[in-house]
Amino acid sequence: MNKRTYQKPGPLNILVVDDEANIRKTLAVCLETRGHRVTAVGSPKDGQEAAALQVFDLAFVDLRLGTESGMDLISVLLSACPWLKIVVITAYASIDTAVEAIRRGAADYIPKPFKPDQVALVTERIATLHAMEQRISGLQEDLERVHPEILFQSNHPGMQRAIELARQVAPSEAVVMLRGPSGTGKSVLARAIHGWSQRTSKPLGIISCPTLNPELLESELFGHVKGAFTGALRDNPGRVAACEGGTLFLDEIGDLPLSIQPKLLRFIQDRDYERVGDQHTRKADVRILAATNADLEKAVKDSRFREDLYYRLNVIQIEIPPLRERPDDTELLAVTMLGFFGAQNHKAFRGLSDDALRALRDYSWPGNIRELRNVIERAAILCPGDVIGIENLPESISPHRPPIQLGDRVPLSMVEENHIRRVLATTKSLQEAAEILGIDQATLWRKRKHLGI
Repeated sequence: MNKRTYQKPGPLNILVVDDEANIRKTLAVCLETRGHRVTAVGSPKDGQEAAALQVFDLAFVDLRLGTESGMDLISVLLSACPWLKIVVITAYASIDTAVEAIRRGAADYIPKPFKPDQVALVTERIATLHAMEQRISGLQEDLERVHPEILFQSNHPGMQRAIELARQVAPSEAVVMLRGPSGTGKSVLARAIHGWSQRTSKPLGIISCPTLNPELLESELFGHVKGAFTGALRDNPGRVAACEGGTLFLDEIGDLPLSIQPKLLRFIQDRDYERVGDQHTRKADVRILAATNADLEKAVKDSRFREDLYYRLNVIQIEIPPLRERPDDTELLAVTMLGFFGAQNHKAFRGLSDDALRALRDYSWPGNIRELRNVIERAAILCPGDVIGIENLPESISPHRPPIQLGDRVPLSMVEENHIRRVLATTKSLQEAAEILGIDQATLWRKRKHLGI
């Protein structure tokens, strides 16, 4: 698991809602001099419209807005941005009202008349809280992934060029297209590009395009409003809004439905989008990274992928070579993975036998690094000694081993994997294989990805 260092809270996107022009100007100057981005409006209506157009991290809301109350605006803003932190502005005589505002979801309050130091203090606290939430979210993703970061260990010139190019383009705002066979580590490299960029303190979102139908994929991307379609029981802000200021990685972009492609193109060009079932045009500051193992040029010729979107996505292209072209990397990666999975399973391994290493080098690795990872993880679990032998490797890698039979004393997962591999080898399409296995294509796609097939 990669180590994370503490990062100073970055600038916030701040909304100010106050009917007094002097207060708006004072707050804007105070906040902008500290590097924050400020939108200042004078009424609840303008505040709602601003929140509908962009995502804010923090909002200062006056509780007395002329003849209107800012109290009701709290729930409206939180509905649009559930992660928004609201600081209410109140007069000394209405502290009880401020307490009520906090009960409704406000994060803090400052009394009038306030000083710049008070504004700076509460803003710094909110910025620190925001950064901690992002860090916790990132750590949760790490715990869910639980895999060794081994992509960047390579003696292969092509892989070294890919890593160096990724480091060079990371600080830019350019769209990056990662190309290479499935399992080569495109998603790991995408995470690294985000980590090396100026957006590292902001969210990284990941969407796997083949796993959702067009309607759900559009909702996952851009969000939807309650009642937009069957099953839309509540508003969903979508990944674009959730990644405000950060990065959105679209895995297997070649499977993006044609109906969504013009909407993605528009967002990349203008940063504009609408939620499903909503007419309000919104904006978001999100960098796009994409990956594919498909022949997009052929998809464009076959009218399965928009040419204008292809060129917009292909600003920076990084090719990741397959593992079969990097035999010298196989041993290095295998040893690193064995150390990781040995520690994870409370075992100490001395390494792999010569026969096992020879088998790993000679294998073609159609599933690339993902397949190697799964092979080493399984070997670490099943090996009773401290050296991984050829007998601990799957039948596909050491073909002289007798095939797994029903009733053999092996884990059920090995039987399932062996069966899936054999069915895939004897069928002409994923649909046919899925029908034989009695599962849908999306489930088969996930199992293939997990098994590195």
